[in-house]
Amino acid sequence: MKKIKVTSSERALSIIKSPIMTEKSTTLNQFNKYSFFVSKNSNSHEIKQAIENIFKVKVMKVNTLNNRGKLKSFKGSLGFKKDQKKAIVTLSEGNTIDSSLEIK
Repeated sequence: MKKIKVTSSERALSIIKSPIMTEKSTTLNQFNKYSFFVSKNSNSHEIKQAIENIFKVKVMKVNTLNNRGKLKSFKGSLGFKKDQKKAIVTLSEGNTIDSSLEIK
C-alpha cells in the first residue's frame, strides 16, 4: 500500500501559481470546475491536496495538461513563450471557490 505524502502549506502555495480568468474558464465555473496555473513538477495528488489546504474545499477530480511554448518572432528575432501546466479542478457539490481572490 502506497503512502501519500501530505504537502505542507509552503509547498501548497508554491504549487498553485494563479487562477485562470478567461471566458472559457468562467463558463466552467458553472459546472463547479476551476482552472489554475500550477508548477510544472507537481502531480495531480499534490494539486488536490494544495487546493484542499488553501481553499478548504473537497476536491473530486483533477485534470492536468501541459502547454508547450509557442514560437514567436519579435522584430526579426525568434524566441519561445514559456511552457505552462494547467489544472482543471472539479469540486464536490456545495463547495465553491471565490474567483476574485488572488494568490500571492
